[in-house]
This record gives sequence, C-alpha cells and structure tokens, in this order.
Amino acid sequence: MTVMKHIRPLITALFIASLGALPLSAQDAEQEEQGRSLMEEGARLFLEGIRREMGPALEDLRGMTEDMEPALRQFVEEMGPALSDLMAKVGDLSAYHAPEVLPNGDIIIRRKTPQEIGPLPEGEIEL
Repeated sequence: MTVMKHIRPLITALFIASLGALPLSAQDAEQEEQGRSLMEEGARLFLEGIRREMGPALEDLRGMTEDMEPALRQFVEEMGPALSDLMAKVGDLSAYHAPEVLPNGDIIIRRKTPQEIGPLPEGEIEL
C-alpha cells in the first residue's frame, strides 16, 4: 500500500503533463479541444496500461510485506530497548567518521576530533 502512495503522485503528474497547454486563440480552440481529448484518451490508456502491468508486482510486494511483518515486529520488540541504549551511548552520529574495514576484517568507527567537527553556528538554528 505504501508503494501505491508514492506512485499515485507520479501518475497524477504524468497525466497533468500530458494534457498540454491551453488554446492560444479562439480559432485554435476547436482543434485544441479535439487534440486534448485525444491526449486525454492517450493518457488514460497509458495509465491503465501502467496499472495493469504493475498490479501483479504490487500484489507480490503486498504479500511479501505481510510475510515480513511478524518478523519485523519481533525484531523491534526484542532489539528496540538495546538499540535505544546503544543510541544513548553513541549520541550524535555526526561526531563519528564513516566506518572503515581494516585488512584483517575488523570494522572501526573513529570519533571525530573537535577540530573536525567544527564550531557550532552562532545564533538560533531553525529546525
């Protein structure tokens, strides 16, 4: 269902873009209306084709998310408190460099020095 929320604005934008510009003069109005109705019909057929083609993929995605939901809920229930404790100890992630993998396979995460972090901006910060 979440994928559909992201696809609908795209489809709407494509449909609106396909409608074209308004007629420039009264003489062109009839020709433009005929062209617009053809464009509308083309856009409708295009969107119908997209819906038909994406339907099975969206159903597969829905099934996959339904299968994953119990495992994700269990993960959050079991690991949520541990991750909260870890984040409380780590604090601001911008105070660390990106993780590095050493030749022996170890992964290290270096804390930035105060000079690397830089001074905080003066004045109020709008969030």
